[in-house]
Amino acid sequence: MKKKKNLKITASLAMLAAISIVLGKYLAIPVGEVMRFSLESMPIIFAGIAFGPLAGGLCGLVADLVGCLLRGYDINIAVSLGAMVIGVISGAMPIVLRAVGIKKLPMTIITVAVAHIIGSMLIKTLGLASYYEMPFYLVFLWRVLNYIIVGALDCTVVHILLNNRGIRMEIKKLGGGGYDI
Repeated sequence: MKKKKNLKITASLAMLAAISIVLGKYLAIPVGEVMRFSLESMPIIFAGIAFGPLAGGLCGLVADLVGCLLRGYDINIAVSLGAMVIGVISGAMPIVLRAVGIKKLPMTIITVAVAHIIGSMLIKTLGLASYYEMPFYLVFLWRVLNYIIVGALDCTVVHILLNNRGIRMEIKKLGGGGYDI
């Protein structure tokens, strides 16, 4: 029974990684040569919240590495690490926040904000600034603006998904539920 559950979780994570690849590498809106507007982190955040930090981290790492290979992008270790950190933080924050009594909507907002601040705005920006040989502060300022918008969209979509009764039941069946499902 446990093997069947693990297989279903693995398939769910693979699907979420594939959605991240499509959103980030194929449906992204480019803004210059360095930036793009995308919701690629949303499935990674969902994976972390629903299945925990390890699952979220693996989903983020796989999505970034496979996405780069499919599109022919150079693999940037810092960017891949940033994607992984987004998933890990998304899985860990609900556990910590639930322990101190934070409710669902504030939990989602805090989780998404912390994941993007550390994973997207700091780690990934450092990797991109280094790769493109640009000043960190210049890339950082553009990415802050980007992630204010992206974070709000990610937060909205993840909150809606996690408040869907059918989705909550499926996550619970698989043994997930860091969101206090």
